[in-house]
Amino acid sequence: MASTNRPIKRALVSVFHKEGIDVLAKAFIAAGTEVVSTGSTAKRLAELGVNVTEVSEVTGFPESLDGRVKTLDPHIHAGILADMTNPEHVKQLQTLGIKPFDLVVVNLYPFADTVRSGANEADTIEKIDIGGPSMVRAAAKNSATVAIITDPADYALVAKRIEDGRGFSLEERRWLAAKAFAHTAAYDATINEWTSKQWPKPESITADQPAADDDIPNEDTVFPKAYTRTWDRSHLLRYGENPHQQAALYLDPLNQNGFAHAEQLGGKPMSYNNYVDADAAWRAVWYFAPSIAVAVVKHNNPCGLALGKTVAEAHKKAHACDPMSAYGGVIAANTTVTLEMAQNVRPIFTEVIVAPDYEPEALELLKTKKKNLRILKVAEPPRAKQQYRQIDGGLLVQTTDLINAPGDSPDAWKLVSGDPADADTLRDLEFAWRAIRCVKSNAILIAHDQATVGIGMGQVNRVDSCHLAVERANTLADGADRTTGSVAASDAFFPFADGAEYLINAGVKAIVQPGGSIRDEEVFEAARKAGITMYVTGTRHFFH
Repeated sequence: MASTNRPIKRALVSVFHKEGIDVLAKAFIAAGTEVVSTGSTAKRLAELGVNVTEVSEVTGFPESLDGRVKTLDPHIHAGILADMTNPEHVKQLQTLGIKPFDLVVVNLYPFADTVRSGANEADTIEKIDIGGPSMVRAAAKNSATVAIITDPADYALVAKRIEDGRGFSLEERRWLAAKAFAHTAAYDATINEWTSKQWPKPESITADQPAADDDIPNEDTVFPKAYTRTWDRSHLLRYGENPHQQAALYLDPLNQNGFAHAEQLGGKPMSYNNYVDADAAWRAVWYFAPSIAVAVVKHNNPCGLALGKTVAEAHKKAHACDPMSAYGGVIAANTTVTLEMAQNVRPIFTEVIVAPDYEPEALELLKTKKKNLRILKVAEPPRAKQQYRQIDGGLLVQTTDLINAPGDSPDAWKLVSGDPADADTLRDLEFAWRAIRCVKSNAILIAHDQATVGIGMGQVNRVDSCHLAVERANTLADGADRTTGSVAASDAFFPFADGAEYLINAGVKAIVQPGGSIRDEEVFEAARKAGITMYVTGTRHFFH
């Protein structure tokens, strides 16, 4: 079988980031490779001793429009796109006096870095690379005879193949081409993400377009026809949910402050499950800002959530909800962790603690006395406006369930049974209603003094969740009756009166729930018969 390797005799190099090109320069010099290059890249290669031909000498046209036009010329692109296994292409190049390229090395303008730097719109637009992606895509398309390099990690490999004269085989060039197409696709996806936010659909266009039956407001912004996003791999994880599963962490290239970018201040490396639980805890505590909140999460469900005058008090109340389940859990706080809180955490086996900051004494205590504890510092609260879930063959996308639904404010609640709640009871009901969205459905949450005391989650019927919440409330605190005089929240309506009746019989004095069942009146009547307060919100907060 004939070899498909093609020695690298002529190369085109145009890179924004110059790091590592000294490796290529040495190989070019050693092999006598003809090198064509642009502007600052040509200057750097010349400084390294490479005999460089400027692109403008090849095109016969100077770089223009502040560098916007350099390589967009047939003398360059014909040399990239000519398939040298095709006699007609070879003949046309000879007629046109154009020499082919065997290698193209390109990295692109740093668009994502520019956005993250806070640059203004004009400067950001200037970092939208045009010539670079054009060369990359051209070379990748013509993998029949051209090798394309976009990853600096491949420079050493390229240098070796230049020096030993082997070049790359067709199979290798195709692999490099696939990497290149992925590179430009990710680059364009990042630009698309930025432009979709910066340049939304004008009302003038919406007004002049006929509305489709399934149109929703700002459809193109919220749910575009093609959902284009990209993430950059940060690092591989030891394994996924289970040891036989592989896993990695990817980062949003335009977000450098989200939970995925947490700064780890101590402890063992984060695992897949650590990230899932810590993210759930982190989102939970910010539902209560600016109040001080602490959440204890286990297996993506809260086993304790509370507010306090201090972060230490909030943690103590959250832990007391379910001390057994808190073992090996994740703790999140929405304010600085104090020494007092750290002292309280110290005797509890905890996998992860996450907060916006730590007092120096608190951090020192946690690092020295709990060496395996993963300590995370996150720069800012959760800001994601959309959530994603992969299904086989597709992706579900929804807007994030924030504290902004019409029925989330107690002012909008409808009293359907009993007397209006007093200030303390209403405060606990509002706490329970905010906390319920953190709990997996079906969810029932019992609260007192702005802290959870019993949580029923993830059951296939609401009555089981009621039983679980009451059982946890009254068996996890040395036998104390924590349901009598407490309040309860349900994430969705009670389909029958039995669930509400169980809570009422356990001593709950007030319930908040969405309403909307065809048997609402039966549920309301059970509450009225017992003389307890019940509010309906008209809003549901399922969390699957």
